[in-house]
Amino acid sequence: MNKIKSIVIAGIAVTFGLASCDSGNLRRTPGHVYAPDMTYSRAYESYTSNPNFEDGLTSRNPIAGTVARGHQLPDHMVEGDTMGYKSYTINERFTADDVKEGGRLFNIYCGICHGTALDGNGPLYSSGKFAAMPANFKDGKYLHMPVGQMYAGIKFGKNMMGSYASQLDIKQRWMVIAYIKKVQSENGGDAFAYGVAETKADTTKAAAADGDKKLADNKK
Repeated sequence: MNKIKSIVIAGIAVTFGLASCDSGNLRRTPGHVYAPDMTYSRAYESYTSNPNFEDGLTSRNPIAGTVARGHQLPDHMVEGDTMGYKSYTINERFTADDVKEGGRLFNIYCGICHGTALDGNGPLYSSGKFAAMPANFKDGKYLHMPVGQMYAGIKFGKNMMGSYASQLDIKQRWMVIAYIKKVQSENGGDAFAYGVAETKADTTKAAAADGDKKLADNKK
């Protein structure tokens, strides 16, 4: 009887001992792993030495002639080429939503100086922080300004205005310009030429939405 009791106690002790060794799935030595260099590959910091490449650099240049997914082709605009600024333009056209987004971006990055009304009377100027008034885009001096000059101003900066190339990507810069030109066209500027006509799908969708609204009104 005592022998059986001793065996039971020993079994319980072993069970508790094994249970206490459970690391909660945080094992430092997981045992044998197939292809461990694939499962636990070594990570290299961007600017550290990397023995996997002949030049020893971890940061790699993109493959020549390629564009990263989600990125756009470079604009190839050269800083200081004022003649090139005046002739620079794009063929891309923008939807009403794109222009609206351009207005939102303008208010975030440009409105602080140029004013949300585009009149140059932004908070920084009206508060007396700047002696010189920022550009008034509704003034005759800017109503017919070439879009390339505007683009250069955003990319490289102009006078006291710094570059916004790091804040706005290529498409966003053009959306901001499209928004400015849209407002200018309504204030004596050139006819707005950067919008796109509604497609048939857009018109159908708008009509369906209008029909749903009328049906909801009739149910009230």
